[in-house]
Formats: sequence, C-alpha cells, structure tokens
Amino acid sequence: MTEEILDASGRAKRRAQRIAFFTFTFMSFFVIAILLVILSFIIIRGIPAISWEFLTEMPKDGMTKGGIFPAIIGTLCLVAGSMLFAFPVGVMSAIYINEYAKSSWVKRFIQMMTNNLAGIPSIVFGLFGMALFVNRFGFGDSILAGSLTLGLLALPVVIRTTEEALKSVDDSFRIASIALGASKWQTTSLVVLPIAFPNIITGLILSIGRVSGETAPILFTVAAYFLPKLPSGIFDQVMALPYHLYVISTSGTDLKASREMAYGTALVLIVIVLIVNLLANWLRKYFGNKVKLH
Repeated sequence: MTEEILDASGRAKRRAQRIAFFTFTFMSFFVIAILLVILSFIIIRGIPAISWEFLTEMPKDGMTKGGIFPAIIGTLCLVAGSMLFAFPVGVMSAIYINEYAKSSWVKRFIQMMTNNLAGIPSIVFGLFGMALFVNRFGFGDSILAGSLTLGLLALPVVIRTTEEALKSVDDSFRIASIALGASKWQTTSLVVLPIAFPNIITGLILSIGRVSGETAPILFTVAAYFLPKLPSGIFDQVMALPYHLYVISTSGTDLKASREMAYGTALVLIVIVLIVNLLANWLRKYFGNKVKLH
C-alpha cells in the first residue's frame, strides 16, 4: 500500500514536472516568435528604403525624400552623451549604496527613491528636463539638455544593475583584501569593481536600449522637426531617429513615401541598437575573460 502511494506520488511529480517544462518552453519560444515576427515585419517593409543615399544624405522635401544621416548622427550623440552622464553617476551611486551605506533607513530610502525614479513616465522626464536644463540652466534646446535628460532617465537602471553586480561579488574577496592591509576604497576599486564590471556592463546595455528609442524626453529638450545639417557643438539642436520616425509617420505629405521612409528609419534604429548591444556584450566578455585570467 505504501509503495503504491509512493509510486502514485512519483507519477504525479513527474507529470507536474513535464507540464511545467512544457509551459516554460512554450512561453520561451512564444516570446522568441513575437520578436521574430516584429523584426520580420520591420525588415520586409524597411529593406526597400535602405540605400547608401538614404543613410548618408540630408533629408529633402519635407523629409519625404533624401536621407536620414543627421538623425543617425543626432541619435548617436544623444546616446553617447546620456551614457557619459548616467554611467559614472549611476556606478558611483551604486558603490555608495552597496559598499559604504550602512543598513539603515537612509539606505532603504535611497533604494526606494531609485525604484520610484525608474517608474516615472518618460514624458515627465521630458517636462522636467525642459524646465531645468532648457529654461532654468539656459542650455536651450540642445544636445546637452537632451543628453542630461536621457541620462536621468537611464540612471535608475544603471544604479540597480550595478548594485546587483556588486552584491554578486563574494565577501571573501573583500575580507581577504582588507586582511592584506588594503583600505576600503582600494578594496572597492581594485578588487570588487574589476570582478563586478562584466555584470555592470549589463546595466549599460539596458540603458542604451532604453534611451535610444525614447521620443518624449527629446521632444521637449533637443529634437528638431527638420534640420538638414550636422551639429557643430553640444548646444545645437539635432534630429533624432525616434522623433524623425514619429514625424514622418504622422506628418508626411506623400503617404507612400513617408511610410517607406518610416519603416526604413525603424530598421536603421534597430540595427544601431543591435550593433551597440553587440559591442557592449563584447566588452563584457572581454573584461570577464580578464577577470578569469587573474
């Protein structure tokens, strides 16, 4: 009797395991299928618009002709500028939270505020950036104002991912370093950070993916409707691929040409994000291999 009960229990566990495995597998492939459908849709409709002229020329005739070169350069400038602000500030903030701040209400308050900051809609960041950087600081509609606004938008992602990366470093490394006479800062900068850096790059990848496709923040702080020239400084306005995509999708005079250019612009934006992510992943593997060798 006991053996029958155990056998029935074993069959039930195996059945539950098979069901769970099938469900998880199905969901994984379902997500992949959705991604492939979206990419296929954009590629099929965007490929006809892609040409050397489309990638290297200035827009013409109300953006229904010509290329998107200024928008590509503008997007790269904004992504680079936002990361130059968000990455060091976010990493240093995470170092303070994880390595220096004691477990108290101050630390919990900072973490709660960081989580709340991550949940604020991007359009609110745009309004704040316009009020602070554009008007209050007098930067005007410029690359600097747009980059700082996007940097604030990416800051919570960098902080949280960096904090998790630092937590993943075993405390034995810290104890051994301090036991050898290293100071707290030497331990953090020379031991903990190099080990955590490959995972910190993950935060950079996620941040780039978020800021590169944002439209609302740049709408208030930097994006130009039609600007067929390249920026000459950080206080210039620029065109950007997300806003350019929105404009030509909703305001084109030639509907067919506008739609073709819109899909082409979307494809270029996806490719740029993919290339940047591949580069960041290469950096993560490179630093990961260096940590393993040492």
